[in-house]
Amino acid sequence: MTTTNEPRGRSVYTLDNPIQHYDWGSGTQLHELLGDAPDGRPAAELWLGAHASAPSLARDRHGATEPLDALIRSDPERMLGKRVSDEYGPRLPYLLKVLAADRALSLQVHPKPHLARAGFNRENARGVPLDAPHRSFRDDQHKPELIVAVSQFEALAGFRNPRSITSLLDGLDGPLVDAVRDELARDRSARGLRAAFSRLLAARDDDACAAQLERTIASVRARAEAGSRFGRADATVLRLAQEHPGDPGAIASLMLNRVTLEPGEALFLAAGEIHAYLSGLGVEVMASSDNVLRAGLTTKHVDEAALFEAASFEPRPPLAPHLDLAGSRGQSVTFRPPVREFALTLIDVDESESVPLAPTGPRTVICLDGEVEVVDAGGRTKLGRGGSVFVAHDAGAASVEGSGLVACAWVP
Repeated sequence: MTTTNEPRGRSVYTLDNPIQHYDWGSGTQLHELLGDAPDGRPAAELWLGAHASAPSLARDRHGATEPLDALIRSDPERMLGKRVSDEYGPRLPYLLKVLAADRALSLQVHPKPHLARAGFNRENARGVPLDAPHRSFRDDQHKPELIVAVSQFEALAGFRNPRSITSLLDGLDGPLVDAVRDELARDRSARGLRAAFSRLLAARDDDACAAQLERTIASVRARAEAGSRFGRADATVLRLAQEHPGDPGAIASLMLNRVTLEPGEALFLAAGEIHAYLSGLGVEVMASSDNVLRAGLTTKHVDEAALFEAASFEPRPPLAPHLDLAGSRGQSVTFRPPVREFALTLIDVDESESVPLAPTGPRTVICLDGEVEVVDAGGRTKLGRGGSVFVAHDAGAASVEGSGLVACAWVP
């Protein structure tokens, strides 16, 4: 719910945001956030931004509406500020989302800038339509991303070290896990991880894959029922095997770090980091791109060649972004990943004090709970749960008042 007081200026825009209905989405969580009745479809992602494939509709204080991407192109310096428009051109460099997963997302990676440009141009030259289901590169941008948990949030992110993987495979049966063990025994570096991961994914094309997988899944089930010390990893394999029968990505999950985020905790995924979100509600901000290279756990297009070109196989723990705290009780928490396009501030607003937003540049604000007001020189904009606004650069200083939980994406 969003209402606005009548205007001075046109620099704060209420947003009407598109929902993406992917099959892994929740039937209830985004509808609850927005105050809508569920319509029977899985609602996976709420997009708040100016990506050409699904821009938000922006409404100014006079009631005029325009897609946010077109509005930014019409006056980029006013909307973005000179610094941002000089660096990125007439486009919003980030995309803010609310993500609601009931099932696992695909095992995936996002390309680095040079690979995104090359892949996009290559598919354009081949005449692949932008909306073709077999297309891998839908734009020419890289896609580092940050997820902040709103509920408990489960994920796979980056590779475990080879010794840990070997330990997890101990006692499991079947030629697929034998192949992984063999590759890691030969080479415990990133090369060995790449070879082992490749052996697993290649099994998808083998007629014997289903039987081989079932043999390994049966051994995971037996270990879990016997009281495995790897209970969470085993449960993840069994869940993924149930959601995606016949997909070796279920076994590949044992090679990846298993992550649980509690509300307010964050995970940063650099371009090239293999990952899969498993369940939960989170606020996600990323470079404004829709490039996803998939390895499995999906019914969508899998592009193993592009994925292996883009992916990092260096074993490392998941990355947490740098945190900055502000406010008298530290109620404003800014997550600062090592990228130029975006930062995200999570604000626990209460009646005791006004909390400033980032002072300049394009700012996108969503109320995740409660009721707040975004205050700028032009007026006050009320946001109920699920309400959102775009605060243009020329709005100048703005702040949040009221009582609620707010997320704000901005350009550092």
